[in-house]
Amino acid sequence: MKIAFIGLGNMGGGMAANLVKAGHEVHAFDLSEEALARAKDNGCATYTSVREAVQGAEAVVSMLPNGAIVESVFSADVIGQAPTSALLIDCSTIDVDTARKVGEAAGTAGYAMVDAPVSGGIAAANGGTLTFMVGGSDDAFKRAEPILAAMGKAVIHAGASGAGQAAKICNNMILGATMIATCEAFALADRLGLDLQTFFDISSKASGQSWSMTAYCPVPGVGPQSPADNGYQGGFAAALMLKDLKLAMEAARSAGADVPMGQRAEELYAAFAEAGNGGTDFSGIIKTFQ
Repeated sequence: MKIAFIGLGNMGGGMAANLVKAGHEVHAFDLSEEALARAKDNGCATYTSVREAVQGAEAVVSMLPNGAIVESVFSADVIGQAPTSALLIDCSTIDVDTARKVGEAAGTAGYAMVDAPVSGGIAAANGGTLTFMVGGSDDAFKRAEPILAAMGKAVIHAGASGAGQAAKICNNMILGATMIATCEAFALADRLGLDLQTFFDISSKASGQSWSMTAYCPVPGVGPQSPADNGYQGGFAAALMLKDLKLAMEAARSAGADVPMGQRAEELYAAFAEAGNGGTDFSGIIKTFQ
């Protein structure tokens, strides 16, 4: 299949490479010359504009920084430029309203489109083990599923247009809050004189267990390999966690939902990022409590 891929950053670069590995013809675009060079090395054909990349495409996949850019790229350079037979797949994490707005514009122009944000981080993007949460019609999901499966381990239909984004921001609100609670607990355990490996062995098999602990422990040398073992570099940057929490707070206000834990997580990550830690892995917030 001829697939245009727009956005080759930390996540998109690995995703595009996995589509090539799956046998697809990938036409790639990014504003970064360095990202384009990496994509070319990974077997992608590279282009100097979105419009060139989407010509003759059977599907268009995007992984872009925010909703404003997604809306701009699709309205100006994808819709009306790619064949109307092309399936449009946006894997960016953006606000629900913009996802629905872009999806509606695509549908009005005769395209099928899904929002398909991801969970898993850079390692999963490179390894092809992402989880995709997909919003769109049943038919659009069926068309998108085999494309997304080439880049992930799980592809789940969340509902109608925008539902993928809703699932993603709710999931990451849980992740942000549980990581903070995990960091607090390890810091307290240390102050109480517990050996942290022993505490991990206990809590990871007890009611305190969570993904933040057992798969992504914020303490170096404890649990499986994680960014904590690499000076809190790599993984999922605190600035990106803050972005997702802000999207969750925006959605909560729009829906009239009370989310005090999510709100506090957003406040703590905002302070952490403003202190110069935006590029640090989000588990590095444990430094706040040590």
